[in-house]
Amino acid sequence: MGQAMTVGLISDTHGFWDDRIPELFSGVEHIVHAGDIGATSILVGLERIAPVTAVMGNCDGPPLDARETEVVVVSGHRFLVHHIVDPRQPHERLARSIAHHRPSFVVFGHTHRPHDSTVGGVRYLNPGYAGRVRFRQPRSLAILDLADPACPMRLIDLGTDRSPEGLPDPA
Repeated sequence: MGQAMTVGLISDTHGFWDDRIPELFSGVEHIVHAGDIGATSILVGLERIAPVTAVMGNCDGPPLDARETEVVVVSGHRFLVHHIVDPRQPHERLARSIAHHRPSFVVFGHTHRPHDSTVGGVRYLNPGYAGRVRFRQPRSLAILDLADPACPMRLIDLGTDRSPEGLPDPA
């Protein structure tokens, strides 16, 4: 049997590294970070696990070197990644990009809330918020199973009550 066809989905880390990420994403084929990365150390940590596709979020800036929109094909499925997306009414430039690239999945972040819907034959996924615990806000990331024809998104609860020890923010 071949390599597991799974994609790790994460967003809105805001510079916080949860030490459980390597174990939770162990074996994924690719990782998608949907913006508000917060620190280059987050991308370095993710790249130690699997290849990463990441986009800038509205809170990101230099020294992060990521684009606003990325398109990547994983196991024959095209992913379009963009931080701020309204699945029912994507803004004009994003709508043109979706029409042009015809992705199977649009992965986004920003809302800090998990989302899974299909609009116009495109599946919109948001893994939720993986940053530092704050305001008892639910924290999550997700794994998408491309081997299953239904491509289920398994949401992984990172909890609200404790803040795992993380890597220090870079100076």
